[in-house]
Amino acid sequence: MIWIHEITKVFQGKETDVHAVNGVSLSIAKGEIYGIVGYSGAGKSTLVRCINFLEKPERGSIRVEGFGQIEARDGRLYYSGEGQEASVPVTEKHLKQLRQGIGMIFQHFNLMDRSTVFENVAYALKYSGMKKPGIRERVLELLDLVDLRDKVNAYPSELSGGQKQRVAIARALANHPQILLSDEATSALDPEATESILKLLKDLNQRLGLTIVLITHEMAVVKAICDRMAVMEKGRVVEEGSVYDVFSDPQQTITRHFVESASGLGNVHKLIESGSPLIGSSNGVLVKCIYGRESVGDALISEVSRRFGVNMNIVLANVELLQDSPLGGLIMTIAGRPEDVEAAIRYMRECKVKVEVIDNGRVAE
Repeated sequence: MIWIHEITKVFQGKETDVHAVNGVSLSIAKGEIYGIVGYSGAGKSTLVRCINFLEKPERGSIRVEGFGQIEARDGRLYYSGEGQEASVPVTEKHLKQLRQGIGMIFQHFNLMDRSTVFENVAYALKYSGMKKPGIRERVLELLDLVDLRDKVNAYPSELSGGQKQRVAIARALANHPQILLSDEATSALDPEATESILKLLKDLNQRLGLTIVLITHEMAVVKAICDRMAVMEKGRVVEEGSVYDVFSDPQQTITRHFVESASGLGNVHKLIESGSPLIGSSNGVLVKCIYGRESVGDALISEVSRRFGVNMNIVLANVELLQDSPLGGLIMTIAGRPEDVEAAIRYMRECKVKVEVIDNGRVAE
């Protein structure tokens, strides 16, 4: 559905240029919910704004199914239609055609305060050529879709944060887009409203076949609804894969930090720093164990304890479902003779459990 190839966006600073996006390539499938994660300044919002060319990249290309390709060459944009090799300079008509197929929602809603809910949604149809009866029918259809029909004459000041975001979503869907870009759309919401909006986005994805690109710094958001994900750092994609694969086996340090923050297992660092008796009372080895699809159902701890004569004490535990598959995590101490502890760890690894030894709060090399 969306093919991003070697996109680069540079902002000129007073002293040095900032490569906000640096040679990023991604492929997003039709009907997929794709999450792009990173800390503030990682380049994720700039990247998503390049998809609909609200930001003009210096280099690279973006191809959208049903539209064609726009390529940036030294800051100039060129368009080639589906199946065409020749390209022409991009016009406002090209950009308008692209953006009609791409809706976008933002963190702060961007609603017009002096307009009603109806008028905010209808504004997106103002220049579509649709007549007033058709506009009214479409707006009411959209408000039904986001469960806000009863707020049709309300003003933004009368709505909760979650309701404002629902209006923004309805407006973004007004022109029947195939793609929805979500730039930190839940960051300004409380947990209950966040859950409600994520449920709505998942429902729209399934009912309308929408392809959703979701920008966030919250791994819990990605974990809740995304199919695949990418992690960005300093303008580059440093890790990519299915949500399950990234959560079960993160490869990069930044990804491990994100995953730990979403699971609660990262609290082990606080326990170590505080000298918690949960860890300090044992002379054993502190380990982190990740149980994937192949091992989460096994009664492995009791078996290992009996087989190797070691004492295993659980410090932290977490079990959840990701993409309908179980994923478990444990922080525990293993105490016994060094050779028995080593054998126990080796056996767990043979049983498809990922085991990492933690030394002073860090994974031992």
